[in-house]
Amino acid sequence: MFTPEERDGLRSELLERAARDQRISGAAITGSAAAGREDGWSDIDLAFGVSDAGEMQNVLADWTAYMYHRHLALHHLDVIAGAWVYRVFLLPSTLQIDLAFVPATEFRALATTFRLVFGKANEARQIPPPPLRDIVGFGWLYALHARSCIARGKLWQAEYMISGMRDSALALASIRHGLPAVHGRGMDLLPSEVATQFEGALVRQLDAAELWRAFRVAIHGLLSEIRSIDPELAERLQEALTGLSVQG
Repeated sequence: MFTPEERDGLRSELLERAARDQRISGAAITGSAAAGREDGWSDIDLAFGVSDAGEMQNVLADWTAYMYHRHLALHHLDVIAGAWVYRVFLLPSTLQIDLAFVPATEFRALATTFRLVFGKANEARQIPPPPLRDIVGFGWLYALHARSCIARGKLWQAEYMISGMRDSALALASIRHGLPAVHGRGMDLLPSEVATQFEGALVRQLDAAELWRAFRVAIHGLLSEIRSIDPELAERLQEALTGLSVQG
């Protein structure tokens, strides 16, 4: 396990390296450290602008080699979002390092958790939350598959689908309360009376009776959240969704 001091030292080292890299036009601290919410479990989040877009792959390759050779990274993965490449490294200490690279023309704050360290950033642009109708659509899609999985005796897959329903409903609740809706980041910030109603949607053991029980709770919570944002849509979905949950 890493210590906060080790994490701070590594973040400073990476920022100093970026300042020496003439291909880097700007650097920023992002994530919890930028918002003053860092704790003992926080990772390192840095964002870099690349002066020449044609150099993106070379910059990525050089920084990746550095993370493996200098810091003995065990593995990495890429998350692509528009022009941004978020290269995420796992170190032996279990410290996660998120290094985001983007052409300088797109280097900007995408959230309030962005603190410029050096260079220039373009005008901030907030990323909108996922479209509500898409979240609703995934909610009822998970519900259809949860019903069929329970009926077919595919218990693990049924649990997965019920969790998807519950998470869709909690994402709707997060948006309704002005909280982040991606990756569950707003769930623990929801009012207790909102979050509590979904506790029963947790599957506690893998048998059909328990799956049907959790499924019914998830259906109720999903419809409740849909009703809060679009009563007419909830009315259209009510009979079909509740009908799914009485099959058990």
